Amino acid sequence: MTPTPDPETAATPTYDVVIVGAGPAGLTAAIYCARSRVSTLVLERNLAGGQMALTELIENYPGFPEGIGGFDLSEKMKTQAVQFGAEFREITVVEAFAPNPDGGYAVTTDQGEVHAKAVILAPGVEGRRSDVPGEAEFIGRGVSWCATCDGPLYRGKQVAVIGGGDSAVEEGIYLTKFADSVTVIHRRDELRASKIAQERAFANLKMHFVWDAVPHRILGESVVAGIEYQNVKTHELATLPVNGVFIFIGQIPNTTFLKGIVDLDQSGYIRTDELLRTSQPGVFACGDARVSPLKQIAYAVGEGALAGVQAERYLETLAWPVADNTTL
Repeated sequence: MTPTPDPETAATPTYDVVIVGAGPAGLTAAIYCARSRVSTLVLERNLAGGQMALTELIENYPGFPEGIGGFDLSEKMKTQAVQFGAEFREITVVEAFAPNPDGGYAVTTDQGEVHAKAVILAPGVEGRRSDVPGEAEFIGRGVSWCATCDGPLYRGKQVAVIGGGDSAVEEGIYLTKFADSVTVIHRRDELRASKIAQERAFANLKMHFVWDAVPHRILGESVVAGIEYQNVKTHELATLPVNGVFIFIGQIPNTTFLKGIVDLDQSGYIRTDELLRTSQPGVFACGDARVSPLKQIAYAVGEGALAGVQAERYLETLAWPVADNTTL
């Protein structure tokens, strides 16, 4: 389980596997790799668990009929990986990722460079910006993408939620724990969230809805004071006084550092085959940043398990000088 010293620089050890990202996919991959007794390093940004850690209550993960807090589930997964021997290193950003001339890969972060014989990419996604006037100006002063992080700041206040999917509705419901009023502004005339989430939202007396509307401008001076929105059918403008605006209009993958290295689709998601192999030998991808039909914790965990197993099998091929690393 101990990483081997790099022959070029003793200060930069080479791990068997480096996992980029510590969401549910990355954490599961770490459990599988470490349990297989390969030296494993996980590079995590912020909290282990990714967006899962910011979810107040997870109700659809098997084995927890009463639900479980996202932070609690994240900590359990991380503890399990650490118990098997995985190492974790906190970083802010991955600056570069490239093949080494003599084999393996180098991952460069703001905390230094690490080398790996195999890499599992699980960088996750982040909230999409709306580019509405006022959004950038009021970040941290009334504009947010995380209700779990910032909800307590709006106790007794009025907030708006932009979006109509699961994240928008579930985060909106969470905000009613603090805010006096939560108004969901959605471009369609019905929500896209799951039926059970919709039922809870409609039954919540603090939840209100503005249909067929999109944000036009976020208003305020030093802090958010309101939001101007436009009806997509009549084009009429209206203003809603609010103290905060929470934006949940989709996600973008954290894959900027991978451009030109592995194959990405037009939206920046990582392309893989059915065994989660990318276009680079020994590099696998799993989780929300991968091209996949479903973005759910249970699905990410399954992908993490497969990526961990495939990385271990790839490492086994490296022990044979005549091994063909393109087939496993």
